[in-house]
Amino acid sequence: MKSKILSALLCVSMVAVMLTGCGSKAEESAPTPGPDTENASDEAAPSEESEQVTASDASADGSYELALVTDLGTIDDKSFNQGAWEGMERYAKENNISYKYYQPQEGTTDAYIETIGLAIEGGAKLVVCPGFLFEEPVYIVQDQYPDVSFILLDGEPHDADYNYKTNANVMPILFQEDQAGYLAGYACVKDGYTKLGFMGGMAVPAVIRYGYGFVQGADAAANEMGVDVEIMYNYTGAFAATPEAQAMAASWYQNGTEVVFGCGGAVGNSVMAAAEEASAKVVGVDVDQSSESDTVITSAMKELSNSVYEGVKEFYAGSFPGGSTSVFTAENDGVGLPMETSKFQTFAQADYDALFAKLSGGEITIENGTEDSTTADLTLAKTKVNFVQ
Repeated sequence: MKSKILSALLCVSMVAVMLTGCGSKAEESAPTPGPDTENASDEAAPSEESEQVTASDASADGSYELALVTDLGTIDDKSFNQGAWEGMERYAKENNISYKYYQPQEGTTDAYIETIGLAIEGGAKLVVCPGFLFEEPVYIVQDQYPDVSFILLDGEPHDADYNYKTNANVMPILFQEDQAGYLAGYACVKDGYTKLGFMGGMAVPAVIRYGYGFVQGADAAANEMGVDVEIMYNYTGAFAATPEAQAMAASWYQNGTEVVFGCGGAVGNSVMAAAEEASAKVVGVDVDQSSESDTVITSAMKELSNSVYEGVKEFYAGSFPGGSTSVFTAENDGVGLPMETSKFQTFAQADYDALFAKLSGGEITIENGTEDSTTADLTLAKTKVNFVQ
């Protein structure tokens, strides 16, 4: 079954998708390189401080060995840029390696390639590129800079016609989102919630897998407890926060929904706004979103920081796994819930640990086909899914 799951996961390479798997926040920002932060605080420096780079912060020759090229967001975006930055920064600080981030001027393939070139001119031996927006740029630069290595987070390199190719100097990273969704759905029901919602962004494979896992986790817990669960289910068709998404979430809450999984980048902000008005609850996505709103009781996470850290570590160990896609799962701590910040009332750390052990050990089977996004192909024992067009 595990091979089936991984095969389904890698089908993402057939679709141009995701921001993350669910889209990072795109903010207008300066096109200048960010500061080296070996001596910075834990909070990311804003882009307007990007000129404050001193020679003493760099390597002896004034270069920076590790580089992150952001999308249009910043390194404190609570999403892919921040997760990638934290993983790279952690390894750099532990091993006294110079590092720096660069922000492109605009969100185009040419701008990303230009910014990657700027990082390489600055001495980068390894460039981290967070998110699906870098799939085409990395496809191009892997040939232009064969002596430089690249980590492509949450995507696989392809050209404009979706012909895929991964050279030995590229490490694409994908995640098994269905497992993260399963953990969240199971925990919510075990914590006493029986009226749930799933509001996805675009119905792309990563978002669909999150939803499939969420539904199956909820059903497994409901079956164990002998309770009935009802789930409202919708894809907004985009990754933006909109009045329409907020209104739909508000109507769900008004009709008794207790918790909504906001799985679509900024779609989650619409869900949080509705939850705040209704004094209801939210499940966040991709990263720990507990700081975004008091309504967030947990987040279905991709361990972005861990995956980048491991990639950088293997690069310096001389065992860089380039040329094929690395899949991060529960088995290699690639997905999970942030129990230290979760606001569960009865679902405890010991409960989570026991569930995670079963998941990582292969004892739990999750159907995660992405051809039918409605979950109608799932056989559920105690859960009714109301798919909203």
